[in-house]
Amino acid sequence: MVYTLTAAVHQEEDWYIARCLELDVASQGESVDEALSNLREAVEAYLEEVSEPAIEPTPLVTSFQIGMAA
Repeated sequence: MVYTLTAAVHQEEDWYIARCLELDVASQGESVDEALSNLREAVEAYLEEVSEPAIEPTPLVTSFQIGMAA
């Protein structure tokens, strides 16, 4: 079976944190590519262990702006 999943990546100090938005799985790496590769491996391992994964629907991901007083 092929899953198409969504990852959110952010930086914390020297590490990039990648989180799967449909599953409660996250990983990290020293680059975005490494974090995503590690996340892929973590998700694959998770799916191998869980007989019926609880995959949430892909959330709507968007951006918005706010104004801040200077």
